[in-house]
Amino acid sequence: MKNSIKFISAAIPILFAAYVGIQLFVPGPTGNKQIEVEIPEGSTFKQALGILEDNNLIRDRNLFLIVGKVSGLDRRIRAGYYSFLGTMSPWEVFTQLRDGRIVYYEITIVEGESLLEIGSRLSSRKIVTRNAFDRLVKDKDFLTSLDIKAPSLEGYLFPQTYKFPKGASPESVLKIMVQEMRREFTDQMQTRMREMGWTENDVLTLASIIEREAATDEERPVISAVYHNRINRGMPLQADPTAIYGVKSYKDKITKDDLRKETAFNTYVIKGLPPGPIASPGIKSITAALYPADVPYLYFVAKKDGTHYFSKTFSEHASAIRRVKEAHADES
Repeated sequence: MKNSIKFISAAIPILFAAYVGIQLFVPGPTGNKQIEVEIPEGSTFKQALGILEDNNLIRDRNLFLIVGKVSGLDRRIRAGYYSFLGTMSPWEVFTQLRDGRIVYYEITIVEGESLLEIGSRLSSRKIVTRNAFDRLVKDKDFLTSLDIKAPSLEGYLFPQTYKFPKGASPESVLKIMVQEMRREFTDQMQTRMREMGWTENDVLTLASIIEREAATDEERPVISAVYHNRINRGMPLQADPTAIYGVKSYKDKITKDDLRKETAFNTYVIKGLPPGPIASPGIKSITAALYPADVPYLYFVAKKDGTHYFSKTFSEHASAIRRVKEAHADES
């Protein structure tokens, strides 16, 4: 009898260890399937385990409640979408949950893109629906909440590579992009802006024009100087990209009719800066808008390679235009 008791006493820890081992390290019956689950915002650790159990990713919820207590995970569960392979063991599932390895979507916003292109990128990656994007970028209450005094979010969505968690709200996605712009717009740059007597919207608006005009980094401050010089003299900016903003794609050829169109953004028919940016400027264009080159130019015309002839007078500018036309004629 005593031997039987000793055997049972010795067997219990072994059986318990085997049970724990199976519960932690033997995959469930889901096979090779990719399983995606959502842990909703505000979920408790127990509720999160219930979701995993319902999807056959773990078996003994109570065992993982104990593990969660010991590890402290029960106090810091991260909401979001998680993707698991059916061949993963419950322990691997648990560690992924513990580390908060939620599903992210990566997207790159390119310098000079407008809201039209950015909205298409976000919707194609299923980060923000087109309807939600189009609504929010012009929503006055949303703009006010972000302290943006402009007609839309044009120019405020900073171009760079982002990783957004799946399921993020459209508001949070756009807010992150605006916050990134302001992080890049340093205190020193803000001080320079105030010294110029300009606003954030003014700087971003000019920077967006520079972004659309400049083909090389070296020319950004020079192009900026042309526009600053024109503003200081009360001359219209006559920036070609502004003439087609909201009218047609930047990929389309700009015509003389475009330059005559009366729109709120066309700097051939309005004085000064347009009411807001025409694209998303990168940090180099923002810097150029704040720190123009010390040059007397008032005109420029593009060469075939995208760089420009810069001129101080209209007669010099007319000569530069003739050179450009002659170069094109020689090639045809």
